[in-house]
Amino acid sequence: MIDFTLTPQQKQLREMAHAFAQGVMRPYAMEADRIEDAPKAYLQQAMALGVGLDLGGAPGQSGAERADDRPQERTANRNGVLLAEEIGWGDPGLALALPGPGLGGPPVALMGTPAQKEKYLGMFRGAKEPMWGAYALTEPEAGSDVSGIRTSAKKVEGGWILNGRKIFITNGGRAAWNVVFATVDPTLGRAGQRAFLVEKGTPGFTCTRILHKMGLRASETAELLFEDCFVPDENLLGGEAQYQARSNGPAGFRVAMQTFDNTRPVVAAMAMGIARAAYEYTLEILRQGYAPTGHFYHSARERLAEMYRKIEAARSLVWEAAWKGDIGEPNSKEASMSKAYAGRVSLEVCAMGLELLGPTGVVDHPVEKLYRDCKVFDIFEGTNQVQHLVVARRLYAAHGIRV
Repeated sequence: MIDFTLTPQQKQLREMAHAFAQGVMRPYAMEADRIEDAPKAYLQQAMALGVGLDLGGAPGQSGAERADDRPQERTANRNGVLLAEEIGWGDPGLALALPGPGLGGPPVALMGTPAQKEKYLGMFRGAKEPMWGAYALTEPEAGSDVSGIRTSAKKVEGGWILNGRKIFITNGGRAAWNVVFATVDPTLGRAGQRAFLVEKGTPGFTCTRILHKMGLRASETAELLFEDCFVPDENLLGGEAQYQARSNGPAGFRVAMQTFDNTRPVVAAMAMGIARAAYEYTLEILRQGYAPTGHFYHSARERLAEMYRKIEAARSLVWEAAWKGDIGEPNSKEASMSKAYAGRVSLEVCAMGLELLGPTGVVDHPVEKLYRDCKVFDIFEGTNQVQHLVVARRLYAAHGIRV
């Protein structure tokens, strides 16, 4: 039986994250949305408090050792979703703008050599200025179909030459480094994929534009271009030997999928935080004296109950996915279920909040902003349709059904 009782340390962690979200994030939220950037004062406060966007390490890793030499149970994924819900509740755009390795962290932790982990994750320890990592996978013609990427990697003496374009890359333009996925031969499909650590300022690597978006405006979303970009051998993530070992499938594709197993529950938790914020904003308006009567009174009660029920159900899925990741069990199905459901719940709860608030909610109101912010949670980290496909494949395999 799964026990989701929080430890005292986890309760303290959640309380600290909530205090940061309420006291630091929310005061900047509406301004950040208007200027389409994270204010410098916000980033400075986050740095001063040591708050950053670190989405965890490799699933199944043990924690610190006990005095009796038995490894402590890993809790990084569960801690991650607790933090993600609170900062999503604070402001999702500012959450993604937090300095840290971000989505680039998990693949380095999963597959990087000791030297790569020390260099590219170690640089965030004790950093004095805001610094970001990024994850460059999506292309104009390859988003949900990861196996269809066309950015090319050609082996040359001492390294590789990259050519291609990436799009919708969170913090990609300002990141100190990007984990960039490319293929040595598109005809090889997944087996031809490699992942590279490409540092900012590398010749041939440019950020061509920052995208203007409907929501998450405080978060930078970049388009990246690689034109005869030379990357040295030591920046091939994990080293060539990783890609020659086929026992667990193609290494480049595998690390992309394992990254999603790690990060989808975190993204789902952030979507859940958005839904909770919309629910609480709606409650506050009703508490301040907006009192529906008659038939609408009963409709409002039903809507509030439905909003609350959906949020609680989403949290159960998210916590189970994180728990399975912590204990080293395969969690692809649970990660996809939590992402698909929480993303949809966020959209539905925000829409119900706007319905209940009426004109109050659509004029410079946080719920209207959250409604714009939440739509992408149904899309990025794999669309809802892709999540359903992942779940269906796992169910088919579990029941011996061949497709």
